[in-house]
Amino acid sequence: MIRLGAGPLERVVAVGAHCDDIAIGAGGTLLTMCTARPGLRVDALVLSGGGSEREQEELAALAAFCPGAELAVTVLKLPDGRMPVHWDEAKAAVEELRARTEPDLVLAPRTDDAHQDHRGLAQLIPTAFRDHLVLGYEIVKWDGDLGRPTAYQPLSPETAEEKVRLLQEHYPSQRHRPWYDREAFLGLARIRGIECHARYAEAFAVTKLALELGD
Repeated sequence: MIRLGAGPLERVVAVGAHCDDIAIGAGGTLLTMCTARPGLRVDALVLSGGGSEREQEELAALAAFCPGAELAVTVLKLPDGRMPVHWDEAKAAVEELRARTEPDLVLAPRTDDAHQDHRGLAQLIPTAFRDHLVLGYEIVKWDGDLGRPTAYQPLSPETAEEKVRLLQEHYPSQRHRPWYDREAFLGLARIRGIECHARYAEAFAVTKLALELGD
């Protein structure tokens, strides 16, 4: 795993089970990192949506969420909601991603996410990225599975607003969903901001972290 004080952030991996997962869970964090670090390398892997309109939405969205970054996006064609029975394909994709990058940070779903696709992908990540800092992002939904996060990335009001704007602009296929709106995204960000003494924030689960406080 990454050690505190181990050096600058240069390479990031972001993975999602579905198109829009990364942007919803960590879009503000990506905006913050990429704005602060022009040329940051971001390798993104999405398991489903390949070959559909959702892939085109995802490519455009992640380009917008990663301004100035060296971005590579792979969108596969695993069927939505069936990740557990496509475990081998998902695992192979994660391992292939690991083989071509040595990231400083991995953004992935939480292991206790109620959605089977999110949870399954989250369980695969530490089998390939064994010595990396993994931040498990959260996605609000009807399951009511939001928990008590252990890490926070504060977002400026401008970044929080930009995240919502980009979500609405780049994922028209999702606008009909009752939870896909400005109030939901900003509301959760405001709550997480309160928890870390900021106006807005994104929150993450961290299962393991090693420190080097003597360096």
